[in-house]
Amino acid sequence: MKKNVAIAMGGFSSEYRISINSGNVVYKNLDRSKYNPYRVHILQKEWFVIGENDTPYPINRSNFTVTIDGQLITFDCVFNTIHGTPGENGLLQAYLELLDIPQTSCDFYQSALTFNKRDLISVLKPFGIKTAENYFVDKGDEVDPDEIIAKVGLPCFVKANKAGSSFGITKVKSRDQIIPATKFAFKEDNEIIIESFLDGTEVSVGVITHNDEILALPVTEIVSENEFFDYEAKYLGKSQEITPARISEEQTKKVQEIAKLIYRKLKMKGFSRSEFIFHNNEPHFIEMNTNPGLSEASILPQQAQAAGISLKELFGSAIETALKA
Repeated sequence: MKKNVAIAMGGFSSEYRISINSGNVVYKNLDRSKYNPYRVHILQKEWFVIGENDTPYPINRSNFTVTIDGQLITFDCVFNTIHGTPGENGLLQAYLELLDIPQTSCDFYQSALTFNKRDLISVLKPFGIKTAENYFVDKGDEVDPDEIIAKVGLPCFVKANKAGSSFGITKVKSRDQIIPATKFAFKEDNEIIIESFLDGTEVSVGVITHNDEILALPVTEIVSENEFFDYEAKYLGKSQEITPARISEEQTKKVQEIAKLIYRKLKMKGFSRSEFIFHNNEPHFIEMNTNPGLSEASILPQQAQAAGISLKELFGSAIETALKA
């Protein structure tokens, strides 16, 4: 029998439009001989399935079912394509676990941990993972530019601690830019992280569970036309994403092994995409995305294609892995 798959998209954050793009790509590429896909929009005020002629059918949140034309639909699996809250910070995962519905992303604890950049860095450091120098500020704290410069230097990056797609991020080059940058980041989150500038080649490494094997995908080199890999660079064509990356075979193997180590140590599931910068020839970990973009232009699908994995195979394998868990 074909499985009913809810493709969860949208979310409550600035990333909801990007998530809907990802969800629609999954919807388009799922194997209809194996799955009945349903587009499920999970938004701040309403949850609904998009039916024929774009008719919305409300989701019953008490059991995650929907009634369409008098027929009750239950879901065998949820394909989680929500970037940001609630799909990438553990809330949706915990809800679905309570309902005993499999989903394609990592479990709720790993999701919450990886979404919090400063907590993730703290967990990874004992495993010898190199990172930038970091300085943390909570909303309401006094911001001392001189103390920040003493810790991380200039230039530096001011980021929202729990946000994706480069929302709330500023490259700061002078002391007088620090306060405005923190105010900008606090629009996205109540915690911010300030990182030292790492000069070097930026790369992205996808790690997935595919056919029961943890697999590091070909590495992508990121060359931004802007000063860093910001929203414009990611989504508006202001960057080159070169797969495979123009780095040595030794560097490729090293960064792939570190990405796989992080995946294993965190007991990850599903897709992940970790960002690194080769600084002084050593890969320094920046962050991990556990629900990376899945549009045709996104990095992880590009890497899968380079590895000879079609979108149909990639998405189908994610569902089958979730159903076995």
